[in-house]
Amino acid sequence: MSAGDRIGLARTLYERAVFSGDVSVLADAERGLDAVEADVALARGRILHARFLNERGSGGSSPAEDPAELPLFERAIELYRALGDVRGEGEALFWIGCLHQVIRRDNEAAVPELEQSRRLAAQVGDKPTQAEALRHLGIAAHMAGRPDEARERLEESSRLFREIGALPVVAANMIGLAYIAAGQDRRADALATLDEAHAIAQAHGAHAIARQIEQARTEI
Repeated sequence: MSAGDRIGLARTLYERAVFSGDVSVLADAERGLDAVEADVALARGRILHARFLNERGSGGSSPAEDPAELPLFERAIELYRALGDVRGEGEALFWIGCLHQVIRRDNEAAVPELEQSRRLAAQVGDKPTQAEALRHLGIAAHMAGRPDEARERLEESSRLFREIGALPVVAANMIGLAYIAAGQDRRADALATLDEAHAIAQAHGAHAIARQIEQARTEI
């Protein structure tokens, strides 16, 4: 049910309660609006995260964390849990883990959230969230000096992203795989991986990913 449908239903149930006196229907109206609020909170948090990434990518000083981002994701989790929406809870947990890892650079706090997100996503067959969680768990493993684990996580993430057709994210994962290969003295493999990633990025208009690939070439 879309947000508009839920809001329309809430209006209908309001009218039923007022005109028929059946106030029991208001609980259903509230649950529908809680679902809308959870979705909106999650979407607003993602927008703030995208702004952070854009500011960081533009160079200059490191951008500051927007203090509204984490409370939005926490509110989404609270509502999804109350609704019994496992898919939504798993996605919101991913974004909290992502915030800790990407913005606060705190993998110790990020990994438990990402692991739980991955488990919940797998439980309900949510491949996009499962793939995202695996991607960031791979990044965490790489930063912790566990390249084999990082490679395994990133390859599994890429497999899931390919299944759902999210090829620009596959290209982004390949940058990490190239760095891992270079760190294992497999420079030829690293450069070949970047070539494939660049072809994917160009084919899908992923210009930000293409810039990251070029930067990786200069560092490998």
